[in-house]
Amino acid sequence: MSKSKFSFNFRKITESRLFFPLVALGLILLFDLIAVPGFFRISTREGNLYGNLIDIARNASTVSLLAIGMTLVIATGGVDLSVGAIMAISASVAAILMNPYVLATELPPHIMKFMSDPNFTYQPLWIVILATLIVATICGLWNGLLVAYGKIQCMVATLILMIAGRGIAQLITNGVRIQIFYEPYAFIGQGWIIILPFSLYLVAIVFVLAWLLTRRTAIGMFIESVGTNARSSFFSGIDEKRVKLLAYTFCGFCAGIAGLVASSNIKTSDAFNLGVAKELDAILAVVIGGTMMSGGRFSLLASIVGAWVIQAITTSMYAVGVPAFALQAIKAVVVILVVLLYSEQVRNFVQKISARKEA
Repeated sequence: MSKSKFSFNFRKITESRLFFPLVALGLILLFDLIAVPGFFRISTREGNLYGNLIDIARNASTVSLLAIGMTLVIATGGVDLSVGAIMAISASVAAILMNPYVLATELPPHIMKFMSDPNFTYQPLWIVILATLIVATICGLWNGLLVAYGKIQCMVATLILMIAGRGIAQLITNGVRIQIFYEPYAFIGQGWIIILPFSLYLVAIVFVLAWLLTRRTAIGMFIESVGTNARSSFFSGIDEKRVKLLAYTFCGFCAGIAGLVASSNIKTSDAFNLGVAKELDAILAVVIGGTMMSGGRFSLLASIVGAWVIQAITTSMYAVGVPAFALQAIKAVVVILVVLLYSEQVRNFVQKISARKEA
């Protein structure tokens, strides 16, 4: 291979949005290889794979789902701070549909008598999931309407639901932390299919759906165009309002699935704690994936790798004995490194090195 061809390939690789997230993930795993004996050990139990690497991918499922939706929102030049609250609303809706007895004391006597009938059956699982996703999608639609048609700044518009969402979630369950005993529902977050956790398949399905939506139709180009220059997009005939509305609606849909995964994993609605600070992890995952907060070009796969990076940091710190309360400080260091990594100065430095090697 010639020197010029090698330099060209090196520049092409470094310009890929997957390059820096994969390098970050590789460095973390290299640290684990050196500092944590047996970190990469994979075992098999009942035909399923278990180990730290499986745990990283499995525990990152929630943030991965949020990151997929958040990527489209950030690519339009916005941000959604309400995804954690939408997760709590989704969990409350699902829990109350499966366990309506929690509100029995608030119902009329004839309704209580009907619900105490031995022949009374709960809603089928598909109805629970469908109703939950509809509610979550409506929440995303609400954010989109405020941002796109209400012309409210995205941080303010989504901050409304971020603050009110947990109150809404507690109103749905009457302030009760509902325990979930329905095993088919628990399978969403705890089940395994063909040696891997079921939640990984959910992430893959949502990723393929988003990829087909954005890379096999013109929607992805519209999103990047709006994020790069909304005014030019308008004169090009692109409806900025509809593009943003779609992005926020889809983000709400992804948050609904994440709420199902999280609540089925812990088997409770927990409207007060479920999804807390997950919006920050989702934003960080998208930024690690190379999508600029100002909008424009994006990579869904790189955002998922960013979610793995965040979870790998958490798993690694627990493995070496770092206390839980110190994780936020470590994440702050990661944020600083990411900001520096994607700064213009660092990019120019990398380009200069590539140019010197080419020369």
